[in-house]
Amino acid sequence: MPHPNQTSTAALAVLIILQAVMLGALYAGVPPHPPTATPLFGIAPFLGASMGAAVAAMLLGGGSSRTGRALCLLAALMALVSFGPQKYLDGQFGLIWPAVIFAQLACLALFANAFRHARSGTATGRREDQA
Repeated sequence: MPHPNQTSTAALAVLIILQAVMLGALYAGVPPHPPTATPLFGIAPFLGASMGAAVAAMLLGGGSSRTGRALCLLAALMALVSFGPQKYLDGQFGLIWPAVIFAQLACLALFANAFRHARSGTATGRREDQA
């Protein structure tokens, strides 16, 4: 079984690459590209923040520290804004399904890794590492 940090790093890399491609498609105007804004925020700044959370999680050890795991969860939740289950209802799903499926698998890996580590840490009485 891979080390929790390897799993997190691989999943975060998937999310970063997919979001960078989305951002590039948005700037280039290449379909299918995301809308420029939502009712709550502009997509480009949100993608930047989401990729920033993923890079920060990688730099802090992803699955090997409490802060890294928290940032992994934040990066996954932010990625689901763009790649969540709501995309199955998107009119362009036929064009974007590879990105949606791979992003969801990466998010599942991050969730499973974070919760597996948290559960095993508390079940064995181990003290959580501080980050």
